[in-house]
Amino acid sequence: MEAGFRVSQQIGELLIEAGFVTDAQLTEALEKAPEENVRVGEMLVALGFATEENVYSALAKQGDYRFFDNEELLESKEEVVRMIPEEFALENTLIAVRREENVVWVAMEDPDDIIAIDNLQKIAPDDVKVEVGMAAPQGIRYAIDQLYVRIRKQRETKEVIGDLHFFAESEEGDEGMVDMTDTAKQEDAPIIKLVNMIISEAMKERATDIHVEPKEDNVLVRYRIDGVLNAVMEPPRTAHNGIVARIKIISKLNIAEKRLPQDGRFTIRAKDREVDVRVSILPTVNGEKVVMRLLDKGTFGFTLATLGFEDHQYKIFKRNIIKPYGMIIISGPTGSGKSTTLYSSLREIMSEGDNITTVEDPVEYHLDGINQVQVKPRIGLTFASSLRSILRQDPDRLLIGEIRDEETADIAVKFSLTGHLVFSTVHANDAPSTITRLVDIGVPPFLAGSSLLLVMAQRLVRTICPHCKQAYTPKATEFEYLGIPEEDQKANEWFQGRGCVHCRNTGYHGRTGVFELLQVTPDVRRLIFENASQDEVRDMAIEQGMQTLREHGIDKTKRGLTTLAEILRVTTE
Repeated sequence: MEAGFRVSQQIGELLIEAGFVTDAQLTEALEKAPEENVRVGEMLVALGFATEENVYSALAKQGDYRFFDNEELLESKEEVVRMIPEEFALENTLIAVRREENVVWVAMEDPDDIIAIDNLQKIAPDDVKVEVGMAAPQGIRYAIDQLYVRIRKQRETKEVIGDLHFFAESEEGDEGMVDMTDTAKQEDAPIIKLVNMIISEAMKERATDIHVEPKEDNVLVRYRIDGVLNAVMEPPRTAHNGIVARIKIISKLNIAEKRLPQDGRFTIRAKDREVDVRVSILPTVNGEKVVMRLLDKGTFGFTLATLGFEDHQYKIFKRNIIKPYGMIIISGPTGSGKSTTLYSSLREIMSEGDNITTVEDPVEYHLDGINQVQVKPRIGLTFASSLRSILRQDPDRLLIGEIRDEETADIAVKFSLTGHLVFSTVHANDAPSTITRLVDIGVPPFLAGSSLLLVMAQRLVRTICPHCKQAYTPKATEFEYLGIPEEDQKANEWFQGRGCVHCRNTGYHGRTGVFELLQVTPDVRRLIFENASQDEVRDMAIEQGMQTLREHGIDKTKRGLTTLAEILRVTTE
């Protein structure tokens, strides 16, 4: 805040006139400012009496400068913003806001910086005059992060992306793979480039899913990044049919069929990675919606130690996965990291002396030393049929991608009761309801109780971006909804991300797990035998030390790893 606060009392009076602060607040700031050796405006912001934007609007009025609020900065047109190089804008905390005929207005933190203004005039075209106004520095930096990212992306999309090669796979496997990169007609080249760009950008942005959704006036393309959908572009409505047709071609789907859902797959081979793409096409009232799931077939880089377990949870989990027989079930919705946890478990226990086999749909990662079977229902290779064959393959450890039906569940349970360790997943809300779900599928309570060693529910929460992490005061409603007692509210410091270029201005980057581990102790096993309700099982597990998903999530917020809003988003009471 070097630009102002030259006449403290005048700034204070302007803030009072604008209704931003009261007399009492100004008096307190005037008293404390000399003690902290800061200007009165900085002290008002530090005490929470005014925002930086409030103070700079008063400074602009005092210096008779035009003021641009944070909203106006974000509304700046990209063709105006790009008139100033990003490096210069960052170095001098300024941004071009708007152009009015031959005048370009630039918002600056310090409009008295003569050197910066002189350099601005040199950068600008000869027929353009530079006029300067004032804006809050934090708002300027945020606008720079937001707008220059778009400019860079637009520049990239104009380039031809030619390093992606698409391979459509036959039902029989990789033997039928055919390069589909150059099969379209010359007049379809813009659509090819657009689809290439959509997929290439998704890979760069760490997206797990791509949604192409037809709207009345345009097509909305969204990426799921860190578990949350983000709008990234809106191609014209006229491009929709071409985009869908192109995706169908590389997925070997029926281009003429637009009334029924279709599922396909293809593989992308780039210079440094290979990605398996699962395609789902669903007819909607506005046209066909496409969802593409991206599965990186590269080296699996996770370990149990990096998933987000607390020390006591890690010890419980590790103690159970090294047992010689029994069943370990992981539950959660799609995209909650169940498969990643299972793969990490196998990596932890695999050895030369064990025969480990998996049955999956799809095989998301390839692990050396493990026999992985890809389910292909269209040719009769189902979970159940695969498992019956695997029983004759002398396995020691078995991973079943998902227990979906009674036949698969029956084989898994019997397998675990005959001296083998079985890992699998079930779609359920929490650990106690997973047991109820198994019984509902068709597993008798006495078999479920006898076979289960550990049931774990998990969710993925976004972690705070380390580049823009800052302390803040959560809303009272957040504390209330999460049931955090007042003493904990005051005893802990709470954090959130401000939003920056590194995290796409979301405040989050990356994810970590929150877990709920239910050990099947003799008491819990007795309740399962008695076909007790999930509430009774939950009460017993909590009494024996089980930490719920929400409790584990709150612990992570106390350590500054994630936010209260994230825990509210992914967990229930």
